[in-house]
Formats: sequence, C-alpha cells, structure tokens
Amino acid sequence: MGELILVRHGETEWSATHRHTSWTDLPLTPHGEEQARAVAPLLAGRPVAAVLVSPLGRALRTAELAGLRDPEHVADLHEWDYGAYEGITTVDIHRDRPTWDLWTDGVPPGPDGHPGETPEQVGARADRVLDRVAPLLADPDADDVVLVSHAHFLRVLTARRLGLPVGGGSLFFLDTGTVSRLGLEHGRPVVTAWNATAVG
Repeated sequence: MGELILVRHGETEWSATHRHTSWTDLPLTPHGEEQARAVAPLLAGRPVAAVLVSPLGRALRTAELAGLRDPEHVADLHEWDYGAYEGITTVDIHRDRPTWDLWTDGVPPGPDGHPGETPEQVGARADRVLDRVAPLLADPDADDVVLVSHAHFLRVLTARRLGLPVGGGSLFFLDTGTVSRLGLEHGRPVVTAWNATAVG
C-alpha cells in the first residue's frame, strides 16, 4: 500500500533565521539547494503515483532538485498565512506577547491580501488535501503520493491524518529538506518515518 510522503522545502534565508515565512517567496540558499538534491536518494526506488506541490517557488525548486516529475501545483499546500507576523521570529513576538502560541492563538491580520489564518482555517486546507489524495492511497496496490510543502502546514496535515486536532501539529518538529512518511498499521494511520535527511 502506498504511503503519503511529506517533503519540506530546503533552507531559505528566513528559515535559517527562524523568521515566519508564508507568502514571502524567498529562494533556496545554496545549502537549501543541497538539501533538496539530497531528497532524491531518500525517495529512490519508491513508486510514486502523484506529486503535489505548493505553488511557492521554494517548494517548486525543491521538487525540481529532488527529481520529482510532473508536479501538480496545489494552492491548498501553501504555508500558514502568518498575517502581521510575516518575517518576524517567535522570540520577537514573545517580547510583546509572552504567552503567544501559533497553535492556539493564530495571528493578527497583515497587509491587504494577507489577513492571516486561524488554526482552524489551516486545518480545513489540510483536510481538503487529505480528501484529495485519499482515493490515490485507497487501493492496496497504490503507489506513494508525495506532498512538497512547508513546515507548519505539513505539521497540521500530519495531525489531521492521524486523527488529532490541529494543535497536535505542535508535536511534530520538521526541519528543512526533510522527508517524512505516513502509512497504515492495521488500517490505522501512523508515522512510519519522520524528519529524515541526508544533509545536516
């Protein structure tokens, strides 16, 4: 049976400095490109039925460098809209809001076109993606489905796949340029691999 394979894009300048990055479409750093290329051997030999990719450039470039063919751009795979917290680190936010938690509090509105998202809104997007790939994974002879996306979104999607509330995503740390797998055991969704990387 096929598994759901999650690929977080390679490093960008902002991910390296822990700045919240949603719509700001920064390129991969040289290290991020190295990470993306290193995804390929982690997927070697696995038959792939479909590749769905966030429309943001850092995800598309990661898919390209990882050798993933014929990716479909899926808007629902974009990162959590951080609203007014775009480009700001959690450490900086805590100076003004020491108890702030993305997973429970969401974000304040940002500039026009970027109102920010609540945890529930991100969870709804993750559920739509899961509904979309469910038929591809239902057949016992199904191949894998690869999703190339972003840290917080993939953490939310993992929580929802495992039957957890959106806030359960806080339990799944996810690094840049990593591969994780969600499969089944006795018919129940499980984590079969997490945060695997070939490059430090």
